Amino acid sequence: MAQLLEAAASVFCTTGYTAASTNAIAREAGVSPGTLYQFFPNKEAIAIELGDRLMHEMRATYGEALGPVAPATTLEEAVGAAVDRFVAFNCDHPVFFALMHGPDIPGRIAEDHDALHLTLISRVEGLLSAFLPDTPAAGITRTAQVCLGIYKAGLELILANEGAERAAYIQELKNVLFRYVEPLTDGKALTPDTLATQP
Repeated sequence: MAQLLEAAASVFCTTGYTAASTNAIAREAGVSPGTLYQFFPNKEAIAIELGDRLMHEMRATYGEALGPVAPATTLEEAVGAAVDRFVAFNCDHPVFFALMHGPDIPGRIAEDHDALHLTLISRVEGLLSAFLPDTPAAGITRTAQVCLGIYKAGLELILANEGAERAAYIQELKNVLFRYVEPLTDGKALTPDTLATQP
């Protein structure tokens, strides 16, 4: 099963979900289509299994990336650490972006993605609240949505490049996010008091 899922990830990244076929996945895995059908009835079942596994790992990643931060952490440090964790996950699993952001996401994966998006927004709101304690909830939500939109746009550029050019795009993304949020914070670092109120 792991061999088939790895092959499916490669095929989905190369051709996209719609153009992928079970025959192409079986060929990539080095097995017969009949062997594939012993494990999965169709490519949607493969995509859902792959998506479930990636969702679980992604939840663990954003739990680490957006957890409480140490006192005196600067906004620049917090943004950099969060971006590094999310980018590392997506670079290690490029199929996650292909499945979650493609125009042809299978139905159940789309639902899971929407749930993940809401949870991620909530976690970003928690992180921002520590830096923006006087900002109304609606403003925090708006800022979190914009941050996530900026991140997704930047991620597409990051995944399209490699090596030094990828590193340059990662730094650009950090710069954009920091320069967007920093004016809202008056340049404050986190304090033990704001950390105590963080969810």
